[in-house]
Amino acid sequence: MRKNMYQWHRTLSLIIAIPVVLWAASGFMHPIMTTIRPRVATQFLQPTVIDSAKIKVSLTEALQKNNMAVFHNFRLVAIEKNWFYQVQPTANDLPVYLSTQTGKKLPNGDQLYAQYIAKLFLEGQPKTFEVSSKSFPDTIGKAALVSDNQKTSTVDAESTHDCCDAATNCVLLNEKGDRVTGVNLVTSFDDEYKFVNRLLPVYRVDFGRADGIRIYVATTSDRFGFAVDNKRAIFDKIFSFFHTWSWMDRLGNTKYFIMALLLSLAFGTTLMGIYIFFFTSTKKANGNKVVAARRNHRWVSVLISLFTLMFTFSGAFHALDKLNVDDRYDYYTQQAIPSFTAVFDLHSLQAVVKQPITNISAVQMNSELYWQVYTKSEPIKGNVTTQPRKDLMKDKQVAPPNGKYIKASDFSLLKDGEKVYAQYLASQFSKHSTKDIIATEAITKFADEYGFVNKRLPVWKVSYASNYNERYYVETSSGRLSVRVNDRDLIEGYSFAMLHKHHFMDFASKEVRDFSTMFWALAQIAVVVIGLILWRSVRVNKKLKSNEIV
Repeated sequence: MRKNMYQWHRTLSLIIAIPVVLWAASGFMHPIMTTIRPRVATQFLQPTVIDSAKIKVSLTEALQKNNMAVFHNFRLVAIEKNWFYQVQPTANDLPVYLSTQTGKKLPNGDQLYAQYIAKLFLEGQPKTFEVSSKSFPDTIGKAALVSDNQKTSTVDAESTHDCCDAATNCVLLNEKGDRVTGVNLVTSFDDEYKFVNRLLPVYRVDFGRADGIRIYVATTSDRFGFAVDNKRAIFDKIFSFFHTWSWMDRLGNTKYFIMALLLSLAFGTTLMGIYIFFFTSTKKANGNKVVAARRNHRWVSVLISLFTLMFTFSGAFHALDKLNVDDRYDYYTQQAIPSFTAVFDLHSLQAVVKQPITNISAVQMNSELYWQVYTKSEPIKGNVTTQPRKDLMKDKQVAPPNGKYIKASDFSLLKDGEKVYAQYLASQFSKHSTKDIIATEAITKFADEYGFVNKRLPVWKVSYASNYNERYYVETSSGRLSVRVNDRDLIEGYSFAMLHKHHFMDFASKEVRDFSTMFWALAQIAVVVIGLILWRSVRVNKKLKSNEIV
């Protein structure tokens, strides 16, 4: 039996040697990839308080002027000092941009806005005056004292200003900073913008810089998706080729079966090696190179066998988990709002929320229309910085969701509106009654089962007792599902995070965790190399003996 064990161990080791080296070498690269990233000024755009003086045409008028009888949702966006209603005709349509001053449609509005915010991410937002929550009521009072003659003169002065032309010119003719060389809509994940980035659709905005930087942005949420330059792209391609085997993508799910099989063989080979170490013995070297090589291989292998088992088990588990269809993109609110009902007054909303308003959207909930009003957030307190967030990887926390929900019919404020809407969305997605909900919690940072890979913050975690305690993480600002998990999913998630990516070292620091991953990845290569040296020594020794006999 022991002889057969030796033979199987040797044969399987040769089969998995090259795949293990490729996985280990590319795994060694991964922490470097997450550290060497293109530099951008910020990954978050600070919301601007809405300038009520810029809203001269109501949303209803603008929609009717452009023959839009129904729309999915809207919000207010600014391109420099020019404000627009960003309107999505349906949930899956690209938004159109209607001027808040004239109601005119901005030609190529979504492409222009993508360029505008991509440049803000790359170079930073200009410092603009923002009304504080303390001074805002006085500002409203002063605005009310402006005479009709003054208002008329202001309108006349601005009527000659075409905000659509101004917005277009400020984007296309902006000579400051880096020049945009290309804008492309991305509606599916590809070799560069991978599934791990989560957000779709996005625009890829290319800049004319020596490093070839391009930034992916989501226009409907002002979100930073991904930034890559030529150096990072090379790292990504190498990692994809050697670690996730992108060259086998054409095989579909067969690729994951092959990967899982090879990883399982590596796992089994490691167990055989442990058995051989503890239940067999090696002679003293006494100058014999083959025996010396065997002893080195035995000791090095057993010392790192725990991490070999961790990498191979979690890798195989993760590969098989890829066979499950990720259908999160099928879950979103499908509301359709008649344009004639979209009547709101900014000052009336302001009187209800009593804080500076940074944005407004529409929400249909239980056959009622609500205005989803966002106000200026207070700085995050506690153990995190009170400065504005700049880096998604480092600043893994945001302020709690602060949307206020005001009923369109009577302008009454919905108590706990964010929580109520989160439960409504979860019920729509899960098909459960709100009575089945056992817990609802606002999530403001990436941790535990809702990790950095999910990208969206803040979200609400809505829990149910059925289907292995399933949890729905919903984003109220977009009306979309971020991710759905249950206890079974959690097993694979923790397996990959702890055993493969060494998140059990998080208590120390990211740097320590990265060192751990890189060190033990190199150790896998060392075992294979020493094993191949042993195999070659045995073959050479046998050949020499056979020559002596001859």
